[in-house]
Amino acid sequence: MSTSTRIAAVQMRSGLTPAANLDALDALVAQAVAQGAQYVLSPEVTVAFAENSEGLARVAGPAEENGDIARAAEIADAHNVYLHVGSLAVALPDGRFANRSMLFGPDGSVVASYDKIHLFDATLPGLREYRESATYRGGEEAVVTPLPGFRLGMAICYDVRFPALFNALANGGAEVISVPAAFTVPTGEAHWEVLLRARAIETGSYVIAAAQGGRHENGRATYGHSMIIDPWGKILAQIDGDAPGVIVADIDLERVADARGRVPALANARPFSLSVNQSARKVPV
Repeated sequence: MSTSTRIAAVQMRSGLTPAANLDALDALVAQAVAQGAQYVLSPEVTVAFAENSEGLARVAGPAEENGDIARAAEIADAHNVYLHVGSLAVALPDGRFANRSMLFGPDGSVVASYDKIHLFDATLPGLREYRESATYRGGEEAVVTPLPGFRLGMAICYDVRFPALFNALANGGAEVISVPAAFTVPTGEAHWEVLLRARAIETGSYVIAAAQGGRHENGRATYGHSMIIDPWGKILAQIDGDAPGVIVADIDLERVADARGRVPALANARPFSLSVNQSARKVPV
């Protein structure tokens, strides 16, 4: 019996207007489905790429009776596909927002959601300061959910720098791990591919990464280069640049079992303690 499923990542250049971004998503999902995709992942901040509280307040509402979430559900239903909106901002009662990944079933129902756990607080050389924690509230729960053909683990962008999360997802049964993202150009050029391939290799999982790409309305430039990687670290499909587009790949769970059998790192992991010696010791010369 075949264990193959076709999955797709769509690359976008989201702006500040949710309706326009959702129209763009609709068109890209149509392209993916036309190529046989049964699951489609979009990037981080798919619905609106605003970066501060004031901008988000203009475009993001609470999860209840949310028109943008309803429109995403309609897209999934119209194309009869599992649509994974990489993330959108959801207003919370404390005045901050959740950076929320939402998976819709082919009937438009919400199958699963995940709030980004790790928040990017940093100052990059030559760039302005980023403080996600000033605007977003970090999530506290990792998520694995079953789909027809595979089990999906959810991550978002900066999460890719935290191997413990990916190990937890794989140990929780994930065979495919999603990484919707909006990587900056400098960090993307330096780290995007190597981090994604490392996470795939370490966990023996497929990694699907849908990225924002190009110069956005808010002035920020993102790296693009969406890709799908197999459990051995091989890139199966990639967009070579920052233009919007679609990539597809067929995943086979036998390759997950093979990779994890050949290098059983998940099974071989052991708990350990850490001893830090605070005293200096002379070494004879």
